[in-house]
Amino acid sequence: MNRSAVHPASLDSSRLLQACDVRRTRRTGPGGQHRNKVETAIVLTHAPTGVRAEANERRSQAQNLRVAVFRLRVNLALAVRGPRDPAAVPSPGWQLRCQGGRLAISAEHDEFPALLAEALDVLAACGADLQQAAAALHCTRSQLTKFLKLEPRALAHTNARRREIGLRPLR
Repeated sequence: MNRSAVHPASLDSSRLLQACDVRRTRRTGPGGQHRNKVETAIVLTHAPTGVRAEANERRSQAQNLRVAVFRLRVNLALAVRGPRDPAAVPSPGWQLRCQGGRLAISAEHDEFPALLAEALDVLAACGADLQQAAAALHCTRSQLTKFLKLEPRALAHTNARRREIGLRPLR
């Protein structure tokens, strides 16, 4: 990903779907005949990266599409690292959510995947140094750790990277 490129987790749904293979399919299980006879399940594959996500728990194809897009954005945030200058100013979205060192967002919020991608890019640019990454993002170490805990795979990935380079895992 080049420096001026927007992280795919930051794209709105319509732009992201333009870069995806969208497959509609049936899934079996609870949900009645509607679920078993109609192609309500959605499987998305982001063509440039091969990252996938799916949703099939709802009876509505539109609802499953929304869920699958959100899951794809989270998966892209976890899988795709872009170059990031630790000295760069955090994004406007990050600045809006981070006031006085405190980060306020839930894991279900639409902006969560973009902010997760930004945090992981900064952590990667800082060599998994939590203190340096938190300073670059204008938040506290504890707020950054708490944010990573909202997506357990992000915390696990960060801890694996920290172990590789001899740093203590985050708790």
